[in-house]
Amino acid sequence: MQRALVIEDDAVTANEIVAELDLHGLTAEWVANGEDGLNRASSADYDIITLDRMLPGMDGIDVVAALRNRGVDTPVLMISALSDVDERVRGLRAGGDDYLTKPFAPDEMTARVEVLLRRRQPQARSVLRVADLELDLVTHAANRAGQELPLQPTEYRLLEFLMRHAGQVLTRTMIFEHVWGFHFDPGTNVIDVHIGRLRRKIDQPGQSSLIRTIRGSGYVIAPAD
Repeated sequence: MQRALVIEDDAVTANEIVAELDLHGLTAEWVANGEDGLNRASSADYDIITLDRMLPGMDGIDVVAALRNRGVDTPVLMISALSDVDERVRGLRAGGDDYLTKPFAPDEMTARVEVLLRRRQPQARSVLRVADLELDLVTHAANRAGQELPLQPTEYRLLEFLMRHAGQVLTRTMIFEHVWGFHFDPGTNVIDVHIGRLRRKIDQPGQSSLIRTIRGSGYVIAPAD
């Protein structure tokens, strides 16, 4: 479960934020001043921080700046009654990721938190790897041990399907329907032909074979034992 730290000196506002975050599946903890908030955020692993701009002692600007100086990259939603442009710019330049002014609608606060959480999620892989074979899903370029492999469009789709399921035995039916997009004809040898072409391109002299035939089942791509 994702964790949130709420740094807010007003108990009513803090309880509203904690309740709203809990309602949306986050475990929220509350601290009431900037110094405690800085120490907690620096020593524990949080997914999101909501930070009041006006805090007693150490204010929100100082807290977020100190967090960034310490290398803490947790997304910070700054919340403040100060709504003029200069204040918002100060908060963002100090290291805040977003700025929400009071009074605010709970749904908007939650939506901003969700956006910051999505931004922090790791991006989907753009390169597939099996041993020293690489396939770039953006450029469609393939290489093995740094040597570029010229692939035809169908060969690319076939290799991508195999590599996305590396280590898994794929039947001819699964391959045919995914790569060619229609029902498998058991009388055709089109899969075997394309597998043969891929092998000749991927497996150069002295290199181990990555695509294996599983007799009676199908094919699998995996590092050599």
